[in-house]
This record gives sequence, structure tokens and C-alpha cells, in this order.
Amino acid sequence: MLELSINELDKLKLVSHALSSEIRLKMINLLNKRTMNIHELGRELDIPLSTAASHIKVLEEAFLVITELRPAKRGVMKVCTRNFDDIHIQLNSPPEHPMKHRESFEMEMPIGHYVDFQVSPTCGMANADGVLVPEDDPVHFYNPIRTRAHLIWTRKGYFEYKFPIIIPNDVKIKEIEFSAEICSEAPNYDHNWPSDITVWMNQVDIGTWTSPGDFGDRPGSLNTGAWGTSTNTQYGVLKTWKITEEQTTIDDVFLSNSTVNDLLVGSNSILSVKIGIKDDAVHKGGINIFGSELGDYPQDLQLKILYAKS
Repeated sequence: MLELSINELDKLKLVSHALSSEIRLKMINLLNKRTMNIHELGRELDIPLSTAASHIKVLEEAFLVITELRPAKRGVMKVCTRNFDDIHIQLNSPPEHPMKHRESFEMEMPIGHYVDFQVSPTCGMANADGVLVPEDDPVHFYNPIRTRAHLIWTRKGYFEYKFPIIIPNDVKIKEIEFSAEICSEAPNYDHNWPSDITVWMNQVDIGTWTSPGDFGDRPGSLNTGAWGTSTNTQYGVLKTWKITEEQTTIDDVFLSNSTVNDLLVGSNSILSVKIGIKDDAVHKGGINIFGSELGDYPQDLQLKILYAKS
């Protein structure tokens, strides 16, 4: 028998209802190609503006579409962006995770504790009180004040961190998880601003995620003070790269064939984690990285290692 919590049931109802309309499915298909405002959607589908707005409201409530108000010739217009690439609905009870009984090592790394970097304008760093250093001048990324940052950004380059791996000597690493709240980097913000963001571990390219944009239509749920009222980037998307003995996934979807054995990491060693934009990326839309006091998620860069006796 299928058992769902009240919260899960509510989400399933919203998504199922949103996808039950042919018009709403056509809207999602149109938004696959580009960001559109409600007038454009209504014109493309040959429906009244009021009808288009009602359908968009249903898609918003199911979090399938996000909207923002932008200046128009007369007042403002509501611009719509598709929020997800895929929807996965699991109807059976999930099996017990094979790593449930493994031992684990976990560490959070503040985003300003990078050991190496390459940045290029637009670039800068901030916390809840505002910008910490003069913007668009890479030399300021050497400033010790960087340890107070809860948002860093650059249009090109990378940030590299080194995690000490303190685990017993007689164990084998089975799985590594790395998660971060990130998005693209555009001037101010732009929800239609794709960026190919790559993670490397011990110099091994484990995979790339394409961020759809730089988000700023609302304050991040953690944002207070000056930053919560600014017109700059406000929040990102929480992404989790997972490397196992068989493959690498992102949010549990296959990403690459890189495995933990490729990383050559063991007990009492260092794991280098680099995140940024390749020089030959198709979408060079930059990167924003959020810390535990800005954005939507109260975390810094998180690393988790699952291991077992050899």
C-alpha cells in the first residue's frame, strides 16, 4: 500500500493537477525554449490573457514555473521561467539505502576558505550586511576578510578548497557526497542566464551541471539586512554530486562514469574540491556560491564520506 506524508501528498496533488491540463503542458513546452511573459504565452496559445495568468498561477503553486515582475512600457510584466528539467514521482516505498549501516565522515567548509582561485569581473563577495570588498577587482580575493563571506561570485574561473579526510586507516571509501547552493552569475540577476558549472575532485572532472540562471526575484529565505533588500542575486539551487564505486550522479541522476577509485583519496589525506567554469564551457555564465547565512539553505560547502572496513 502506498503511504505518503501529508506534505508529500499535498505536493503530489499540486504537481498532478498542474500537469493535468493540455494548455499547461503546452506552456511548459514553450518555456523549455526560452523565458516568456504572460502576454507572449497567451498569444502563442491563442487564449485570453486572464486564462493564461490563471494557468501560470497553477504552475507557480506546484513550483513548476517561477515568475518575476520586470519593467514594461506600461507598468510591469510577469516573466515566466521553467523551474525543473525533470520530475520524478516515486510511488513505491524507497528501498533501504545500501550505505545505511556504513560509517561516515562529514565536514562543512566556509565558502571563503578557498586555497586557490581564478576570478574575473563581474566578481565580488558579500554577507548579510552587504558587499565586503570593492567589486570586480580580483586582488581583493586575497583579503583575509573573505572568511566572513557568505556569497562569492565570478563570471569566469574557479574556487578550490581542501578537505582533510580524517577516517580510520583500515577502511575503504565507498561514496563521496559534495553539496553546495549555487547559481549562475549575471549583472544584478537574470533567470535566463545558463552557466555550465563543473566540479573537480583531486583534479578529476566528475561532471558538469548547467545552471538555468541567476536568481533574484525574491529575497533568499535566510537573507536579512542590506542584502535582503538589494536587487542582486538572492538565492541558488542546492546541488549534490555523489561519487560511488560505479558512477557519479547529481541529485541521484547519472552524470558521469567517474568513480571514487579515480580520485586516489584515502584515510588521513587531503581531498581537493574545485568548483567553477571551464575555459571551453559552452555556457560561460559564471557562478555564485552561497554560505550558511545567505540564500535558501543554511549550509556551507558540505562533504560527506561513507566508508566500510576493507
